[in-house]
Amino acid sequence: MNTSQTSPKITRVDARQGSAEILDQLREKLSPRGDVVSPRGRALTEEVFGAPLTPVEVVDKICEEVQSTGTSALLHYLKQLDKADLSAEQLRVPEEDLAAAHAAADSALIDSVRRIRENIVRFQSAILHQDVTIEPSPGVRLTQRYVPLRRVGVCVPGGAAAYPSTVLMTAVPAQVAGVKDIAVVAPPTPFGAYNEDMLATCHELGITEVYRMGGAQAVAALAYGTEHVPAVQKIVGPGNLFVALAKKHVYGTVDIDSFAGPSEVIVIADETARADFIAADLLAQAEHSPGSSILITWEESLLDAVEAELTQQLSELSRSDLTLDSLEAFGALILVNDQKHACELTDSFAPEHLHIQTADPQTLMKSINNSGAAFLGHYTPVALGDYAAGPSHVLPTGGTCTWAAGLCSNSFLRSGSVTEFEQGAMAQIADDVERLAEKEGLTAHARSVSIRR
Repeated sequence: MNTSQTSPKITRVDARQGSAEILDQLREKLSPRGDVVSPRGRALTEEVFGAPLTPVEVVDKICEEVQSTGTSALLHYLKQLDKADLSAEQLRVPEEDLAAAHAAADSALIDSVRRIRENIVRFQSAILHQDVTIEPSPGVRLTQRYVPLRRVGVCVPGGAAAYPSTVLMTAVPAQVAGVKDIAVVAPPTPFGAYNEDMLATCHELGITEVYRMGGAQAVAALAYGTEHVPAVQKIVGPGNLFVALAKKHVYGTVDIDSFAGPSEVIVIADETARADFIAADLLAQAEHSPGSSILITWEESLLDAVEAELTQQLSELSRSDLTLDSLEAFGALILVNDQKHACELTDSFAPEHLHIQTADPQTLMKSINNSGAAFLGHYTPVALGDYAAGPSHVLPTGGTCTWAAGLCSNSFLRSGSVTEFEQGAMAQIADDVERLAEKEGLTAHARSVSIRR
């Protein structure tokens, strides 16, 4: 823990006299375009590929090789990129290892996993689509049917921290939907596929298929299948830039949840909000590193109070250095004219998470259309949604919530219609079908109806 008090150089913007261009700048910085690489990443790329390839070029090469040569390419990149020298037989975590991790796990953790699973099941079951059948006229029966996907893949990060919560927030909605086969992949690291808490969580949820692989190579293996990893129909779960780019690359071969970038939160606050609460919420998002943390308020004194709290609370965090870097790079304290102005700016940014800490958050929420997930009131921190409330924490980022939705049980269903006509009912609609078919020059279509009169 860093005990020194470091004052964050967080961007402050007075947007009362004009637009807050800082939001446009932040949105651009947070965009997962795939053309920016860190010095460490560039060095590793040159070491492995012999050239300073962009992340997009790296991912394209990895995916194409895994598709063409299967397990050998997968193992090659696990060794080159993750420094994990595994055999094909070591890719899958033995079921006895999952059981052993569960047996050795902290009993309080397992109890929490069980309670959280119940919360998720309760919510995800309530929103699950059901078949709908109508009979609009005699002899006509129309059904919209929902069928669960057979097999899905779940990406669990494991670079800087372990994420049992990701297993819960992805696998449980899939289970509620009725998915039978769930393959979990995590990097071969102490925070990934060798993390006892993550493995114990998988066992508790009844997941028996866990692989020691991460990055673009894992996404490609799930999408295309290899001799040792059966292909899936959909890939979900968070990951770094290379995982996101790989999911984009394989989309079309399989479905994906989203093309996700760094995590984001906008906090809208008024005079009833507590500065220490707000600072804690901003730091919680910045802790993802990268993570964007933005406060929007029309109370000028609140900005000073929150900035002071950020300095105080930073010194108490175990990841204070990374959190500080993220806060300075992607954070902002924005002063606006009023609630209406706050809602306009929030809608333009379209944040992944929105936390409204005002006297009447329900009314203010009615003026906002664009947020991946909203949290209302002073006692509803985003962390409740991250870990336990019931909705999934896998959400659209990068402004995509203007059209995209977060992961849920319905994300694992495939819908299709079922149409049934009796002869008399067909005759009633035949004229309309034949007329349109003939107008389009599709006479075989028309005849397929007329021949049945």
